Amino acid sequence: MKQQIAHISLVVNDYDEAIAFYTEKLHFKLVEDTPLSDTKRWVIVSPPGSTTGCNLLLAKASTEEQKSRVGNQTGGRVFLFLFTDDFWRDYKNMIANEIKFVRQPSEEEYGTVAVFEDLYGNLWDFIESKKST
Repeated sequence: MKQQIAHISLVVNDYDEAIAFYTEKLHFKLVEDTPLSDTKRWVIVSPPGSTTGCNLLLAKASTEEQKSRVGNQTGGRVFLFLFTDDFWRDYKNMIANEIKFVRQPSEEEYGTVAVFEDLYGNLWDFIESKKST
């Protein structure tokens, strides 16, 4: 048996502002942006150089319950983990792009790590692993 996670849904307030954040500030690639109706789109973004096949599906909140989850999909815990092959290169780029870090870089047993917020406040671990990623 062979299985893999293809997409992780991230609830957002607005498709275009989310696309701009991920593509302009984090340099993700816009993989797909397909209209499904007048109000719904299939929007997928992927980190630069990603080969895992796991992408973010940007899903616009359409109900009050979904809107209440924007920016807090995991109750304040780190939600996503972004690995890099060069922490300091990408960290400096993220700072230049005004990404807000809520935990500054530290050296841990497993690698170099910091925590940043996306445009809605979801927390991300940003990591360069001591092991191959």
